[in-house]
Amino acid sequence: MSQRNIPSPPMSVENEAFWAAANEGKLMIPRCKDTGQFFWYPRNLSPFTLSNNVELVEASGKGTIYTYSVMRRADPQYVIAYVTLEEGITMMTNIVDCDYDTVAVGQAVELDFYETENGQKVPVFKPAG
Repeated sequence: MSQRNIPSPPMSVENEAFWAAANEGKLMIPRCKDTGQFFWYPRNLSPFTLSNNVELVEASGKGTIYTYSVMRRADPQYVIAYVTLEEGITMMTNIVDCDYDTVAVGQAVELDFYETENGQKVPVFKPAG
């Protein structure tokens, strides 16, 4: 199965540290320092308090598939999914390096990184184990 070219993500000053860490193979997720709650997507303001008292914390890289869809009409085919991380946030991502017919809701997955068209690495997930 061939790998699709993943489009380059939008970059901004607000998510610069997140993408720099991704290039180092780290998935950093934001946490509100006032409430201790993780949130998604990476940004400098907490959605809980609207303060900028936010830090990036390295994620475990482990999660489960919440829901998914196999893009069978695409060439090459690919899987887009929502993955819930151990830290509690749910993020949209791709499921890679597997037989798409074996992907299932509740399946354990682990973090990997793929390069996009411009060389930026993005977090993707593959079946655990």
